[in-house]
This record gives sequence, structure tokens and C-alpha cells, in this order.
Amino acid sequence: MIKEFKEFIARGNVIDLAVGIIIGAAFTAIVSSLVTDLINPLIGLLTGGTDSTSHYLVLKGEVPPGASLQVARDSGASIFAWGAFLSAVINFLIVAWAVFLIVKAVNKVQSTTNRKKEGEPAPAGPTQEELLTEIRDELRARRV
Repeated sequence: MIKEFKEFIARGNVIDLAVGIIIGAAFTAIVSSLVTDLINPLIGLLTGGTDSTSHYLVLKGEVPPGASLQVARDSGASIFAWGAFLSAVINFLIVAWAVFLIVKAVNKVQSTTNRKKEGEPAPAGPTQEELLTEIRDELRARRV
């Protein structure tokens, strides 16, 4: 079982997947920072200087007036955190756009590579007559 596991891990696809996950996690951190540190403040500036990630509505329970989102969550009240959700949607859209651009670039490279392969002549192999001659010579050599 350990041998099979080693063979599984040694496959190129598994290693590529692991690298992709690691890079994806790092990319997610960058996108989160982009949204939290750059985009949300700009949205706040456009909407009157407030940070949209801290906006919420209290559905049930008591929350002190003007309390932050974390304090509202910690109070045990049922809250509708629409600002945090908006931030998550922006994160998703940025990641989806980046993945789209990466896939588009990979597809372009693959199509260029495929076009080059299609344009290349097939490697010249022996003709039918040459193959028959080889077979004939081989049969003669065995008879002797």
C-alpha cells in the first residue's frame, strides 16, 4: 500500500495539483488584501467614507448601537452581514477573472502549439515497397 501511495504521489498530475493549490492559496491572500485594503476603501470613499465590510443588519437580538461587525457577531445576535458578503463577492469576481485570463492564455498557447504541429509534415517513414523488401530479405536470411 505504501508503494502504491508513493507511485500515486510521484505522478506528475498530483505534483502539479499540489503546486496549483499552494499558488492558489497565496493568490487568494493577495486578492483578499487587494479587496480589503484597496477596493473596499475606494468603495467607502464613494459611498461617504464608510467601510462597507462592517455593514450589517440586526435580525434578532441586542447589539449596542454603533458596534463593529465582530462585536455584533460576538454578542450572539442574529445578524445579516451584507458588507462582508459584498466583499466576498468582489473577491470571487477578481479570482474568477484571473482564472479566466490564465485559462485563456493557456488555451492560446495550446492552440498555437497545435497549429505548429498540424503545419509540420509527418515524419517520413519507409514506403510500402521498402517494407516489403525488408520482409523479403528477412525471410531469405532465415532460410539460409
